[in-house]
Amino acid sequence: MRVERAAERSSERARAGAPSGSSALTRSRVRLDQPRQDRRKLLPEYDPEAFGRLSERVARFLGTGRFIVWMTLVIVVWVLWNVFAPDHLRFDQYPFIFLTLMLSLQASYAAPLILLAQNRQDDRDRVTHEQDRKQNERSIADTEYLTREIAALRMGLGEVATRDWIRSEFQDLIKEMDERRLFPGESDEGDR
Repeated sequence: MRVERAAERSSERARAGAPSGSSALTRSRVRLDQPRQDRRKLLPEYDPEAFGRLSERVARFLGTGRFIVWMTLVIVVWVLWNVFAPDHLRFDQYPFIFLTLMLSLQASYAAPLILLAQNRQDDRDRVTHEQDRKQNERSIADTEYLTREIAALRMGLGEVATRDWIRSEFQDLIKEMDERRLFPGESDEGDR
């Protein structure tokens, strides 16, 4: 019976990938060639990108004239209601403590959302600047290459006979021929 149990345990270990005769240390060791099992998490999971996009939308709205108009309208209605409404319908008496609390609450949420949106914008700007810098480096390298090629072409053209060079050579030959005619003892027929 004991032999059968030991054989079963060793076959289970072999199926699980553990070497036979493993100790308690090797049984508790995690295999690095296999993915971990998911753990239960105490905190709920959220998508940081979705939260960042939401914060950008809120920050974008807080920076508009529409928000200022709506905020002003709500505050004016709030104050007018609590000043002119019948006493039993007023929910915030004159010092408007509840209004102050609501505005403080709005500001306490708006500031971190605006900062988060600015951080995300800074990250995007950093990536854009890095891409621009790389593009500028490539443009500079291309420009330098083209400059070297143009310089090589100019050097090569310096060795090629141009129209002006040929014209100047012809003019020099014509002058030389005219000078030969001026010397006595040479005939015009001999030059031809």
